Amino acid sequence: MTFTKQSIIYVMTSMMTLISVSPTLANDAEVMTPEHVAKLRTVSSATISPDGQLIAYTLSVPRIPFEGDDGGAWSELHVVDMQGNSRPFVTGKVNVGAVEWTPDGQAISLLAKRSDDKEKSLYVIPIGGGEAKNTLEFDTAISSYTWSPDGKRVAFIAKEKEPKKREALEKKGFKQEVYEEDFTPNRVWIATLDSEADKPRMLELPGFPSELHWSPMDDVVAVALAPTPLIDDHYMKRKLFAFHADTGDIVSSFPNVGKLGAVKWSPDGKQMAVIAAADINDPSAGRLVIASTLDGTFKDIKPNYDGQVGSVVWQNAETLMYLGDQRVTTTLRTINRDASQEKILIDEGAHVLARLSLSKNGQSAAMLSSSPTYPSEVFAMSRGDSEPRRLTNSNPWLGDIRLAKQAVITYKAQDGLELDGMLIHPLDEVPGKKYPLILTVHGGPESHYHNSWLTRYSGPGQVAAAQGFAVFYPNYRGSTGRGVAFSKMGQADYAGKEFSDLIDGVDHLVGMGLVDRDKVGVTGGSYGGFATAWCSTYYSHRFAAGVMFVGISNHISKSGTTDIPNEMFLVHARRKLQDSWDFFKERSPLFHVEKAKTPLLIMHGKDDPRVHPSQSMELYRHIKILGQVPVRLVFYPGEGHGNRKAAARYDFNVRMMRWFEHYLKGDGGDPPNIEIDYALDKSDDDKASEDS
Repeated sequence: MTFTKQSIIYVMTSMMTLISVSPTLANDAEVMTPEHVAKLRTVSSATISPDGQLIAYTLSVPRIPFEGDDGGAWSELHVVDMQGNSRPFVTGKVNVGAVEWTPDGQAISLLAKRSDDKEKSLYVIPIGGGEAKNTLEFDTAISSYTWSPDGKRVAFIAKEKEPKKREALEKKGFKQEVYEEDFTPNRVWIATLDSEADKPRMLELPGFPSELHWSPMDDVVAVALAPTPLIDDHYMKRKLFAFHADTGDIVSSFPNVGKLGAVKWSPDGKQMAVIAAADINDPSAGRLVIASTLDGTFKDIKPNYDGQVGSVVWQNAETLMYLGDQRVTTTLRTINRDASQEKILIDEGAHVLARLSLSKNGQSAAMLSSSPTYPSEVFAMSRGDSEPRRLTNSNPWLGDIRLAKQAVITYKAQDGLELDGMLIHPLDEVPGKKYPLILTVHGGPESHYHNSWLTRYSGPGQVAAAQGFAVFYPNYRGSTGRGVAFSKMGQADYAGKEFSDLIDGVDHLVGMGLVDRDKVGVTGGSYGGFATAWCSTYYSHRFAAGVMFVGISNHISKSGTTDIPNEMFLVHARRKLQDSWDFFKERSPLFHVEKAKTPLLIMHGKDDPRVHPSQSMELYRHIKILGQVPVRLVFYPGEGHGNRKAAARYDFNVRMMRWFEHYLKGDGGDPPNIEIDYALDKSDDDKASEDS
C-alpha cells in the first residue's frame, strides 16, 4: 500500500478503467455470465466533504479467481468531484475502512493496516496530496473512531491487549476456548493527537461499545453499549448513552429497546437522530427517533410510518433529511424535528438510494444508488436539483452486456394481502412461450428486495435470464420496507403464511402464461435457505429443483446451535422451544423429509456461527438415507454465514446455475459431475496456445 504524493494519480481512472482480467473475462460477451459476476465492482460508501465539493468513496474490488491469491474483495479509496472526475487515492491490494473527512475538511481519515503495521491504524491523507500520516497506532486493531470538533482528539474503540502470560501459555499449546466467556473486550479510548507523551486513556463504561459519535459542539460522545460482546446482545440489548470524553461520566441515557441503528448528532449538539426499533419485537431498526441529551427523552417522530428509515442526516438544527425504504423503492424527504412539517424531495420511483451524506451547510448531498442495470454507484444532489445525478461508473463494461427486462410484479396472497416482487424476464423472451422459473427468496426475514441490481454470486439474476430462465424475487410477509406491522406478520408462524406467499407468487406467474408449472426451482440463503428446504420437502410437489444456502432444516437443533437465540425468540419464533416442542418440530423441513422429491443442492460455509453447518448435514443425511431423490452437500472451508472469498463465490455461482440447468432444462436424473470445468481456469498450455 502506498500513500505518497507521487502515487496519487490525478486522472479519471476509476470511471473509465477496466480491472485487469483473464482473457475469458476480458472478452465482449453479449450476455451476463458467472465470469462477469466474479468481476463486479461495487461502491460501498460515500462521504461528502464539509464544503460539498468532493466525495470520498470506497470501492469494493473483487479478486479474480485463478489470478493471484484467493481472498475477499479489496477495498479502495477514491475521490470524485461534482462533475464526475474521479481520482484514485489508495488502490491495489488494500483494505481501507471507516472513511471520514477531518473536521477542517482538508484531509481524509481512514482505518488501514499497512505492510509494516502490526495492527489496523488511523491514517490521514491530505486532500491536496502529500505523504499519508499514521496519525494513531495502538497495541490492538482500531475498529472504529470519531473526531473531536477541533480535530485534536479522537475517541476510538479497540480491544485491550492480551496479558503476556496468556500469550506465553498459547505458545506452549494452551489454546483451549471457553465458549461465550473467553473473550477480550472492546473498550473506548481517548487519544490526544498532538501529544506523543500522552498515551490513549481507557474509559470505564458500563458495557461493550459500538456506534461511537463525538458531539459537534462539546466534549460529549454518544455510544451504544451492550451487556456482553456476544452478537445476540449486540442485536437485542444495546442501549444508547452519552458520556463525557474527559471523565467517562454518563451525561445521558436513553430508554431505547430492541434493535438499534445509526446515530447522528444535531448541529447544535442538543439532540440525536436515531434509527431504532419500535419495540423489543420489532424485527429491524427502522423508526426515526429524536433523542434529547437535555432530558433523556426518546421520541419516535413518525410512529405510523409504513416504510423503513434507512439513512438520516441533519440539514440544520431544526430539520432532518432521511431516506425511506418504501416497498421496492426509496424516497428522500425532509422533516422538522418536531414532525410539524415534511417535504418530499424524491418520490418513490426511478432511484433506489442509500447511505445519505450531507455537506456542512446542508445544501449538497452524496448517496449511493443502484438500478436494474448497475450495482451501487456514487450519486450527488444539490439544492435546486430535481433528482440526483450519477458521478461514477465502476463497471463500464456493463454497457456492452445485453440485460433482460426487470419489472415490479404485484400479486395477492390467498388471504388477500397485496405483495410485491421483482421479475427478471428471460432474455430474448418469446411471447406466449412458457419458461422455467427460479424463485429466489431473501433471508432475514427482516430484509427485502429493491427494484435494483439483483445479480450476485448467490443470486441467479441476469445470469439465469441469459440462459432462458425467468427469475422472481418476492417480498413475502415479514419483509421490511412496509412498516412494523407488516414485518411482524410472519412471527410465531414459521413456514406458515410467509411461505405460502411464495407459492402464491409462483401461481401468479403461471397464471400470466410466462412460467411452466412443472419447471420451477427455488433458492435462497439463511432464512431463504430455510424457505428452500421447506419448498423442497413440504412443498416438494411444486418444485423441480432446489439450491439451499446456509439454511435451516431443524428448528429444534437450530435453537441450541445458533449464536442469536435471543433474537430468534424475540423477533422470529415468539415462543420458547421448551413450551412448543411440537411447533418447532412440525415447522422444520426435516420433519417433512419423506415428502422430498425435489433434487436438492445444499451449500454451506463450514465455519458458520449463525446457522450451524449441522443444519445442512442433517437434511442431507436424511434425504440420502431415504434415497428418493438426488441430493448433494458442498462445504466451503473458512467461510461463515455467506461466502467471502473469490473462489468460493465463483464456485457457488457456477454450481447453482449448473444444478438448475440440469434439472429445469436438461434431462435430470443423477446429479451433474462433482468436478467443475471452470471457465477461468486456463492451463499454461492453453495460454501458450492462445498467445501463438
